[in-house]
Amino acid sequence: MSESTMPANIASVSTPSAAEACPMPSAAQAPDDDLLVAALAGAKTIAVVGASPNDIRTSHQIAVWLIENTPLEVFLVNPAAGSAEILGHAFYESIAELPTPPDIVDVFRRSEYVDPVADDAIAADAHMLWLQLGVVNDAAIERAREAGLTGVQNRCIKVEWARLRNQIDAARDAHTQ
Repeated sequence: MSESTMPANIASVSTPSAAEACPMPSAAQAPDDDLLVAALAGAKTIAVVGASPNDIRTSHQIAVWLIENTPLEVFLVNPAAGSAEILGHAFYESIAELPTPPDIVDVFRRSEYVDPVADDAIAADAHMLWLQLGVVNDAAIERAREAGLTGVQNRCIKVEWARLRNQIDAARDAHTQ
């Protein structure tokens, strides 16, 4: 169907340009699977920065998935969430307010807002800084890596955990024996 034969409401819908689209993940944006498995298997806590109390937001859905499908203790970080909760988990205003340092800091913030989150992750002695799919900040990831954190960007933790689940579970089992 050509644009001239499409109904007006469909023809006027714009598609994102290449500059607006989510950038395709590259191999350099995440460690190899062995390191990723080791980092995820060794983690006990995760802070989901930018988690939303709005259940239609991806950050909300991923937080729910992490709570329901991983052994991680999940902390929700969003200073605008007020007294909202997700499955009984309250929101914290910052990483510094968490009752224990997070092993993983999973970031649902636009790329230009990642720098202070990376600094907070480093200050909290986190082990991993994870920037969700579409979030890329090379400088923040490099700072985190220089501070000893495993850095991942432009990847979805749910997708990667599900893809590597058997290896993560085996590594966790081997660690507890």
